[in-house]
Amino acid sequence: MKKVLFLAVAAMSLSLASCDSKKEDQMEAQGTAVKEAGEAKADSLEAKADAVRDSADKKGEAIGDAADAKDPK
Repeated sequence: MKKVLFLAVAAMSLSLASCDSKKEDQMEAQGTAVKEAGEAKADSLEAKADAVRDSADKKGEAIGDAADAKDPK
């Protein structure tokens, strides 16, 4: 009897948990929008960081090449 009651309560709670309210759907949509905005900002910052890194690499290589050119062999 306890097993049957437990299974019935579990089934009811699962069926109720699967029903979303409009407010819950709106909150989930807002959360998703915040996540997506954060990802877009992170992607933008990563692109800027890559550009700075590439620029520094090029400048460093140019300085090294200039130093090598001045080095008597």
